[in-house]
Amino acid sequence: MSNNTVDVVLIGSGVMSATLGTLIKQVQPDWSVTILESRSAVATESSNGWNNAGTGHAALCELNYMPEAIDGTLNVDKAVSINEQFQLSRQWWSSLVREGVLNDPSSFINATPHMTFVRGEENIAYLRRRWELLRDEPLFSDLEFSEDPEQIAQWAPLLIDRRAKDERFAATRSESGTDVDFGSLSVQLIDHLKAQGVDVEMSTEVRRLRRLPDGTWDVLARNRNGYGRTRINARFVFVGAGGGALSLLQSSKIPEIKGFGGFPISGKFLRCDNPEIVRQHQAKVYGKASVGAPPMSVPHLDTRVVDGQESLLFGPYAGFSPNFLKKGSWWDLPGSIRLHNLGPMLKVGLTEFSLEKYLLKELMASREKQMETLREYMPAARAEDWSMISAGQRVQVMKKDPEKGGVLQFGTELVTGADGSIAGLLGASPGASTAVHAMLDIMQRCFPEKFEHEWREKIVERVPSYGSGLNHDRDVAAASLAETAEVLGLSRQAVEA
Repeated sequence: MSNNTVDVVLIGSGVMSATLGTLIKQVQPDWSVTILESRSAVATESSNGWNNAGTGHAALCELNYMPEAIDGTLNVDKAVSINEQFQLSRQWWSSLVREGVLNDPSSFINATPHMTFVRGEENIAYLRRRWELLRDEPLFSDLEFSEDPEQIAQWAPLLIDRRAKDERFAATRSESGTDVDFGSLSVQLIDHLKAQGVDVEMSTEVRRLRRLPDGTWDVLARNRNGYGRTRINARFVFVGAGGGALSLLQSSKIPEIKGFGGFPISGKFLRCDNPEIVRQHQAKVYGKASVGAPPMSVPHLDTRVVDGQESLLFGPYAGFSPNFLKKGSWWDLPGSIRLHNLGPMLKVGLTEFSLEKYLLKELMASREKQMETLREYMPAARAEDWSMISAGQRVQVMKKDPEKGGVLQFGTELVTGADGSIAGLLGASPGASTAVHAMLDIMQRCFPEKFEHEWREKIVERVPSYGSGLNHDRDVAAASLAETAEVLGLSRQAVEA
């Protein structure tokens, strides 16, 4: 067993740890950083290209970021906030491309219009109102709306081919959307960190976090290949282990994790690699979630570019497994139950009947039923062109609520220790797309003095809108979008398309 001391330990090698590690080395290059990854390769779980939707979440067309309230009103704040957060990622990635840290931008990001497609008068009315509110927001200025079948067919012909002529539908479209391969992005960032002297230990599974009397952390890990155990003393620990984060934060015994539980949902997608079909669809098309379905299950027909190959994905289809990671253990869910989170978990189980009904329906769905769901968006779809693939596990956060006892929390949740020596990330969407915002938030929470007096200026050099935003000024927003599009090659791709 080895024993050494480092400034920072990052658990997991996905996009969150890769982003945080790179940010830290940019502002504090003298700090020692170690990355511990339980698998033999980088970013094999939620950050992997086939384990997530690769959306580049900017809330351009995802309806779950602008739901209709009970009284029928709509509020743009959440959609604008998510878009602002994604712009931080675009700006930071652009700076890394200029510095030569990242390779050819097309290796991880590609211009891909985002669309929303809805059917029926009620949904059309909602979509029109959403568009009317958002089109005046600077970051949504290119958002278009149409009920014209010919126009929508120009945008995405597979949505219209063989659709009933008397069916009523509508769509919105934004050309500024993107498709992101977060697996490729993570690998490139980790490679850069290695070149800077960061120690990356693969096949090393962290089993326990223990606070020492001096405020540092004892990180106990084992080598999955049977080469013994490793013990590292860390001044700061980030738990970016995806679904594995909950159990590790529980092992730390920080009071901030009390009351948190996790509910795993398996993801599956139908995938099409037929070039004749793939080239007819260049967009990410979002629909409206079924009643009771979690926001992460919003149906979408996506262009995906992974390792340079274009495919189409449709889904997600939900399943259930007690695993918190795709390559996890059936013990993950029962092993996460504690006295402090049992009440909130039971409360969620007794109140989320619509979610439970949705999952049961998904589990019982036949292959033909799955194809029927696809044909709601692509009427001409043939079963022989599509195969089912397993995506990553998503662990929805359950936590205490003073009024309801327990709630199912959609989205991501940052958990930080009171003294700033440990932090972790729980939850799912928008996740990877807003990694820069989330990791800057952690740095500010955990190192407030350094952040304000030493780091902020260096960060703003690479992320100009950090702390000020873009959406308040149309000219500033347009300039930022144009500059990042140019550096990331998105303008060129849009013209070629």
